Amino acid sequence: MARMGMRLLAAAGVSAMVLAAPAALAAESLTVFAAASLKNALDNVNTACEADVGEKATISYAASSALAKQIEEGAPADVFISADLAWMKYLSDKKLTKPDTEVRLLGNRIVLVAPADSAAATEIAPNFDLAKLVGDGKLAMANVDSVPAGKYGKAALEKLGVWGSVEGKVAQAENVRAALALVSTGEAPVGIVYQTDAAADKKVKIVGTFPEDSHPPIIYPVAQTAESKDAETPAFLKCLQSDKARGLFEEQGFTVLVPPASN
Repeated sequence: MARMGMRLLAAAGVSAMVLAAPAALAAESLTVFAAASLKNALDNVNTACEADVGEKATISYAASSALAKQIEEGAPADVFISADLAWMKYLSDKKLTKPDTEVRLLGNRIVLVAPADSAAATEIAPNFDLAKLVGDGKLAMANVDSVPAGKYGKAALEKLGVWGSVEGKVAQAENVRAALALVSTGEAPVGIVYQTDAAADKKVKIVGTFPEDSHPPIIYPVAQTAESKDAETPAFLKCLQSDKARGLFEEQGFTVLVPPASN
């Protein structure tokens, strides 16, 4: 357990470092704060959009909750991409985003994962025996009170009637990628992450996919921040919704919610 604690602390340290990085660059670079689960896809989109935008964005990845709080505290971000509607609304209600730029960009699924060499198998349905899969180990999840992936996961387990059987065995991580790492390294026998996270790590396998009606819809909204200073921000937002970006998001397993660009 000490090892797992060190892993969680390390993940928190990485998030803090990532969040701190843009401050020095904000004056000269388009800065994007994005949910941790977007990393693989958004890195690719950022590279593909560089020519259209005129610059490559500096992107900070962390839990949507942490990023929203950073923006509230004055962190210099031009764009915020949340893994749920709640944290976007949190900033919007405080007039920290430009509402007319907000777009519901992507959708996702949550899945149960295990290490790739695990024999774990189950069918996710009401009252399924998740406690048996967890055994004497821990269920890796992002923080269930504030991080979208954790909130979606807890909602699903409650709806399926199994939260009570595992509540005391949950290892809560700083963000969904940190939860994924606990499973990927074998420190947790199972975990709940996004489908796209599982696809990005060959050291895990999907044991089951949660029914979409077991939790609120997973929606990633994007918006320009109220304090955005970079002149290229509108071009970046436009490229996020382009067919070029669509293909890259879909390659990573996201559902693109904006309609295809008309020819």
